Amino acid sequence: MIKKKSGLKVKFWGTRGSYPTPNKKFLKFGGNTSCVEITAGSVKIILDAGTGIIPLGDKIYQEHISSADNVFDRIPVNVNILLSHLHQDHIQGLNFFKPANILTTKINLFGYAGYNQKLDGALSELVWGKSFPVKLNDITADYSIHDISETEIIILNQNNEAPIIKRIIEVNDIKPKQDEVIISVMKSNSHPNFGVMYFKILYKNKSIVYATDTECYFGGSKKLELFAKDTDLLIHDCQYTTEDYLSNIAPKQGFGHSTFDMAINSANFSGAKRLACFHFDPSYDDEKLTSMELFLKNKHKNCFLAKEGMEICL
Repeated sequence: MIKKKSGLKVKFWGTRGSYPTPNKKFLKFGGNTSCVEITAGSVKIILDAGTGIIPLGDKIYQEHISSADNVFDRIPVNVNILLSHLHQDHIQGLNFFKPANILTTKINLFGYAGYNQKLDGALSELVWGKSFPVKLNDITADYSIHDISETEIIILNQNNEAPIIKRIIEVNDIKPKQDEVIISVMKSNSHPNFGVMYFKILYKNKSIVYATDTECYFGGSKKLELFAKDTDLLIHDCQYTTEDYLSNIAPKQGFGHSTFDMAINSANFSGAKRLACFHFDPSYDDEKLTSMELFLKNKHKNCFLAKEGMEICL
């Protein structure tokens, strides 16, 4: 656990890519798929809704129940969920997010479905359609689903009022004012089939960049380098070792995922202060990832592998 005084808090609830791995060989780094909790003052942000959002939802639900005996005196749940894309390992826990069963819960969900479809329609089909017995319109919580693009920012305030989605006009638009939380977006086409969204969360003088499901180019991604410039924490896809990525038997080039070396390059090129390796291949058990962690410490002094339950204060 890494602790430091400050405004932005990070907790990893799911660090695995592709599919969950409920196996004793995966206890150290975790077997749940992508989910990261960000706390900025009273604002709660959830990055992706893989199976890691299920235990996170259980914790939020218990805190709500414990806040008062009377149902209507309890502290309401207000969360903002950012979906990087709609592949299963990033949305498969959404149905089982327990606070969605509370009448007073307010959920703002942001993402991108593709050029020809709105996000609410895509989620209705993928998450709450034929694959689940509850439809989107039947959910108890107040769900607001928003389509976003990289020309826009999301402004969240500490009073949990409705978020503001604003088109970027000038550089000052992406600078938080007072206690605002500003979320900016970058779209990458490196991940099939409709690309992926990266998110930058700014609060006061700290920032976090979340870049999952990215495949870096030769020499690194200039676009990501500029987007993540001097960030305090870069959470970066690290699905493969270089050996697996370049395998003569089953190469992984073009799959839309990075190697650990690619992530280190992204951190170095962007000047990120810390690098969290994230989204591990489901075949990589604790033994393999532990050996990778030792190897990487010699390549980047502020690089670490994300583990379920790990908390960071920036």
